[in-house]
Amino acid sequence: MQTLIANATIVTGDDAGSIHHHGAIVLDGRRIAGLGTVAEMRAAFPAATEIDASGHAIFPGFANIHTHFVMTLARGVFEDLSPPHEPPFSGGLSPIPLPPLTPHEQSVMCQLGALEAIRSGTTAVLEDATEIENYAQAMVDCGLRMVLAERAWDRVGTSIGDPAGFVRDAALGAKGVARIRALHARWDGAGEGRIRVGVAAWAPDMCSTELLRELRALQQELDSICTIHLNQIWGEVAAVQAHHNMLPTEFLDSIGFIHDRMIGAHCRCMAPLEEKILGKRKAHIAFNSAIAARRGLSPRVCEMEQAGANIAMGTDNMAEDMVEVMRTGLFMERIRRRDGRNPSPEEALRWATRNGYRALGVHDGGWLAPGNVADLIMLRVDRAHLAPFLRPVSVFVHQGQAADITDVMVDGRWIMREGRVTTMNEAALIAEAEAISSRAWSRLFAENPDIPVPDGFRPLPPHSAADGVPPHSVGP
Repeated sequence: MQTLIANATIVTGDDAGSIHHHGAIVLDGRRIAGLGTVAEMRAAFPAATEIDASGHAIFPGFANIHTHFVMTLARGVFEDLSPPHEPPFSGGLSPIPLPPLTPHEQSVMCQLGALEAIRSGTTAVLEDATEIENYAQAMVDCGLRMVLAERAWDRVGTSIGDPAGFVRDAALGAKGVARIRALHARWDGAGEGRIRVGVAAWAPDMCSTELLRELRALQQELDSICTIHLNQIWGEVAAVQAHHNMLPTEFLDSIGFIHDRMIGAHCRCMAPLEEKILGKRKAHIAFNSAIAARRGLSPRVCEMEQAGANIAMGTDNMAEDMVEVMRTGLFMERIRRRDGRNPSPEEALRWATRNGYRALGVHDGGWLAPGNVADLIMLRVDRAHLAPFLRPVSVFVHQGQAADITDVMVDGRWIMREGRVTTMNEAALIAEAEAISSRAWSRLFAENPDIPVPDGFRPLPPHSAADGVPPHSVGP
């Protein structure tokens, strides 16, 4: 069935920055069939079912190339507990651990992350996590286009950012590789091809040279995307220097891990030498601006882009709002460059859409053009904070909100229509996530009385043995 959406402002995101005012777009199954004036599209597709989109704009959907859905559990907690940027470094991104979850609880929290992503106009996601098998079916069912990147590591006794000695557990690394293989065998190509399975190495200071080489070989064997946390915090830089006498990106390049299908997440604690390496290898960078701002760190996006790297965007932890990420990235770079005009809103939109699709290996998506996949969003423009809608890209990037987005389409299917998410029971999911959160944090604090409860934490229910969690079931 062909669908003609008429009378909308259509922002294509193409190379020319084309915008069709009072335009029309035609969808044929999972693809875009036509773009142009309403009269042109009606004449070319006379049998199409027409939707009147007056008062709306249509944009490409957002691509979030680095997130951890289960971390919604720590919303409002971990954002204010960042590790120090100066020595001494001891490892870890928060002094409080993420509470362990059962497989079902993990699935619910990940569905909550997916729900927020959809409501924020996201159409494609890279999920970096462990035990994705626990919620893979839920990810298929939510309707998003996804790369599920199961994570492996083999360092034990500490966490990211610890310069102490490297203690390796080869069996732990082998289990990670086995999880990746199993996930790929079962889920790669699911959802009529919307779901792909990738390879994730935790970080350069959490993986041995042997494991990193094995993961690179596995990525080539599976013909997949791979990702790694890279130059995330200064403790990581110190750790890799202590272990290898090299900077993190320099070390990875020395073993052939950096390439044009690798996504480096963060890249905010870097030397110019490392930026040039990423550019030379045509690597993809996840500019996770919102969490970077919360941690008080900023990557040198302009320098990496000029060196040849592909800049895309991600939300990372505790939030899935790509509208906020896009705007925060624009603001951070303008402040860092001391330039009130650059980057432009059009650049920020490209980072958050087309460049992200490119990083995920979807070369026929991320902008609106005939033949491309039908991944798009619609937003109401008859809102006080958007009127007058004079320059669509600039107004949306500077003033837009996730709540403006009314419709989300992935692969030709509406997964949110007229403000209602069609693939989830939203009210029931939020209620269950709240209950799971209360139980999980209650367990953690009751079983670890040495962990201080953060100021302002809501009252928690009494912990009982019935709330126990199998020891293997933990979030990433």
